[in-house]
Amino acid sequence: MDLRQITDSYSVAPQLAPTDMAALAEAGFTTVICNRPDGENPAPLQAAAMQAAAEAAGLHFVFNPVVGGQMTMDNVEEQRDAIDAADGPVIAYCASGNRSTLVWALGQAGDLPTDEIITRGEAWGYQLAWLRPQLEALAAQRG
Repeated sequence: MDLRQITDSYSVAPQLAPTDMAALAEAGFTTVICNRPDGENPAPLQAAAMQAAAEAAGLHFVFNPVVGGQMTMDNVEEQRDAIDAADGPVIAYCASGNRSTLVWALGQAGDLPTDEIITRGEAWGYQLAWLRPQLEALAAQRG
């Protein structure tokens, strides 16, 4: 596993496997968010298999597929709601961790300063500077 801690309570990772779930629970994670659509994975890595393994390890599982280049505000709100509802650290994954970082960043607009959001993602190689106008617009909308 290649875990990348974005905040104290939110990490991202490239594709996880069912066999990773026990180790994630042991590491203190309570929620796993899958941002990878099933069509990108073979059956052993699709959401149903991942959910069964996560729940067997005592983890809450959320399936919030983000299609590359087609992220929606529903994706952003579902991610934000799952993070807010978690009773401990959250791990989100996709192919590389990029989509899981982007959807988190947009969900944090207005809660964290834009520069901090960008810096936290870029610390792990996820380029977020191009999102600045969207982050600032969402922050203004959320007041």
